[in-house]
Amino acid sequence: MKKRVWILTDDRMGSNNQVRGIAEQLNHEKYESEEKPLKYTKLAALPNVLRGRSLIGLANESKEGISKNFPDIILSGSRRAAPIARWIKKKSGGKAKIIQLLYPGFFGRQDFEIIAVPEHDKEKIKGPNVIYTTGSPHRITKEKLSEAKEQWQSHFANLKTPYTAVIIGGSIKGKAFSTENAFALGQAVKSFAEKVGGSLLITDSKRTGKEAETIIMNTLKHLPQNTYLWGDKSENPYMGYLACADRIIVTGDSVSMCCEACGTGKPVYIFCGEGWLTPKHIRFVKSLTDGGYATYLEDENIDFKPKATLNPAKDIAEKIEQL
Repeated sequence: MKKRVWILTDDRMGSNNQVRGIAEQLNHEKYESEEKPLKYTKLAALPNVLRGRSLIGLANESKEGISKNFPDIILSGSRRAAPIARWIKKKSGGKAKIIQLLYPGFFGRQDFEIIAVPEHDKEKIKGPNVIYTTGSPHRITKEKLSEAKEQWQSHFANLKTPYTAVIIGGSIKGKAFSTENAFALGQAVKSFAEKVGGSLLITDSKRTGKEAETIIMNTLKHLPQNTYLWGDKSENPYMGYLACADRIIVTGDSVSMCCEACGTGKPVYIFCGEGWLTPKHIRFVKSLTDGGYATYLEDENIDFKPKATLNPAKDIAEKIEQL
């Protein structure tokens, strides 16, 4: 009989993709997964030490779906979900094992079989049930890249190869993506593209900001390119960019974008800028470069080859199967 897995999801796509990525890496002959969408009330903002092992902060409409037929494994991807996962385990009589991503708070840590923490946050928590991963889980696989390449490669057929994908983030924690950094990124990408040749596949985000976007695109406007900028209404080619690119340039403000880029196994170049990234982001990028998954765009190492493909979801899935 297969082990049953509950995936606790909510309104945060980043956390959802992390737990979904882990579930997808489990052996499907041994495990079957079911998503349990959670909706929260304002009480979910209370510290977990106050919420304890309870459903405090969970909307009534979400309670029925988690109150019976308890699973063998719970995948919890956020701080808000941790007390709910602990409540499910208690109600299951300890049968349900909890896999928690990110720091769940100091109290109640013994309830989790595995707490998976990115190594750039390793100073937050230590213990026998804590494992550290380089970066965060993602959903990029060879199979998904192959499917995306088949879907999208014809869209770029009019562009010269090689393709360099440029994945642009922006402001973080109220700190804007400055015009100076936008200009520096544009110049760095232009210099890189002129050295390697071919064409650019460019996308940005809401956090980029219109002013920074304009600076970057004006700097790159004379280069062959396909673009999907914030506000475009056509189908998002993000996966197509990752799948078809020969190299990927990505900004270091987004853990998920960097990890997804490194999950392709292709050369990845990370732009850090000046006075922009937080100490946490700087530690994160360093963990990728130290591991040989990426290099700094500013180093202009156009011959960089990654030592390995980043797949923390698989690493965590293997730990689950060892329980």
